[in-house]
Amino acid sequence: MKTNITSNLEPLPRALFTLLLGIAAVATLWVSPRAVEGMILVGNYSGNTVGEYNLDGTTVNASLITGLHGPLGIAVSGGNVFVANYDSGTVGKYNLDGTTVNASLITGLTTPAGIAVSGGNVFVVNTGGTIGKYNLDGTTVNASLITGLSFPWGIEAFGTSLLVADRGTGKIGEYNLDGTTVNAALVSGLNTPIDVTVSGTDMFVVSHNGGTIGKYTTSGATVNAALVTGLNYPAGLAVSGTNLFVTQWNAASVGEYTTSGAMVNDPLITGLSSPSDIVVLPVPEPTTWTLLAAGIGLLSTLRRRKLKV
Repeated sequence: MKTNITSNLEPLPRALFTLLLGIAAVATLWVSPRAVEGMILVGNYSGNTVGEYNLDGTTVNASLITGLHGPLGIAVSGGNVFVANYDSGTVGKYNLDGTTVNASLITGLTTPAGIAVSGGNVFVVNTGGTIGKYNLDGTTVNASLITGLSFPWGIEAFGTSLLVADRGTGKIGEYNLDGTTVNAALVSGLNTPIDVTVSGTDMFVVSHNGGTIGKYTTSGATVNAALVTGLNYPAGLAVSGTNLFVTQWNAASVGEYTTSGAMVNDPLITGLSSPSDIVVLPVPEPTTWTLLAAGIGLLSTLRRRKLKV
């Protein structure tokens, strides 16, 4: 015989029952597997585009942003994409859906390559030897924030620091956000370092001519200088969770590896046009409030349906 679940639980106070059922619903959501999907943005230097892809490598829009001029650097802040155009000496600002905010947000740059965003500022690498600092609206804070570099290329905002890959000197330098030097030779002896990224206390460096990814601590100690080898002129590097995503200029592809150096999928993405920088944006896990809201919604549904057992 099927009876109403609420009738069997009448000795339990209704408020307590409601609370317990809500907690159970939330707990169920917490332990249930949840797929986390994200997006990969890849700059195509020769194609003058930025393409969008899923984390499994499938194409969303190979020409998400068009009309660029040698895009080498990509950075994302909130709902905006900032692109450094090497050939035109500009930085453009776009929405994540590819629509243009301002294609000439920052102008007058000297062959810009790397770009990073920290807080309310954009930091742009000029391969002529400087790094400039700008506001998110494109106004200049200091066009020569850091000077005296040889052939800087990649940049990463890390806490209150900037990590700069100087391919001319084979070094990774660390600087404060105000431009003062922390350690101009945090890591040295590299073979054309072209990009750098950080995950926790680990720092990963792309050696363009060497075809490798090296792993170091953020204090500069070597973990494995040849973590990943055999790459075809790697250019851009991004980390998401326990995986590394690297563009390969000559192979026109993106490869995926673990942060321990094991290959996951190479090539993950193909058919690119001189791929340069890469950004990976995973969709965050639901927050506690989101889960509570879902639990309350489930509870309301159960009460409306008067579930039978």
